[in-house]
Amino acid sequence: MRSLQPLLAFSETAKRGSFAAAARELGTVPSTLAKAVSRLEASLDLRLFHRTTRQVSLTPDGERLFQRCQRVLAELEELQSDASGVRAAPSGTLRVDLPIVFGRKVVLPLLARLVQAHPGLELDVRLSDAYVDLVEDGIDVAVRTGTLSDSTLVARRFASQDLVLCAAPAYLARRGTPRRVEDLAAHDPILFRMPSSGRDRPWQLGANGETVTLHPVARLRFNDGEAMVQAALLGLGIAQVPDTW
Repeated sequence: MRSLQPLLAFSETAKRGSFAAAARELGTVPSTLAKAVSRLEASLDLRLFHRTTRQVSLTPDGERLFQRCQRVLAELEELQSDASGVRAAPSGTLRVDLPIVFGRKVVLPLLARLVQAHPGLELDVRLSDAYVDLVEDGIDVAVRTGTLSDSTLVARRFASQDLVLCAAPAYLARRGTPRRVEDLAAHDPILFRMPSSGRDRPWQLGANGETVTLHPVARLRFNDGEAMVQAALLGLGIAQVPDTW
């Protein structure tokens, strides 16, 4: 027997006393159930029902099969309920890869609430600004910033950040505060080297309702956002960082 559908058709028909009533319960048509029961009888070489034009009744062989079917179907329902309960309560290890600062400041508080709500869940959190191979490293979910390269992985945008230029008061007192995009050419930029490509991340600025992209020439570059902020605090130049900081 290739599936449980014939047994289900037989069991419902036996309980309802007619193919029509069983069909209404299962959301199908009487002829479909009648054919399924006939195939079951043929495969077992047994007559399971006495048939009349309006109703059916169980034969002795049908009665014995019906009793056994009830036990089997009841166990299947219990197994389904147990499986649904397991799915409803997350458990196991969730491996997450996050950008260092965004992960620490924004995502980790959310993950804390997640594990508190689901005691069966374990977290393996990796903080890195480098792009890892999710499949090769066994990562379940990763947070990425910026434009994503073509990929077969499923991606969903869930947040955005504004970029801000920042500098130490002592630096601005010494070099002046830029008021226009053109003024930035006279200042020392502190750039972020993108771990995924090794290239400097350009500055993106809003001017007159449009986005302006700059590629400053810099003497200072870092692959860590917090180091950039520290360099700016030390008066070494102007850094562009997300407003998360």
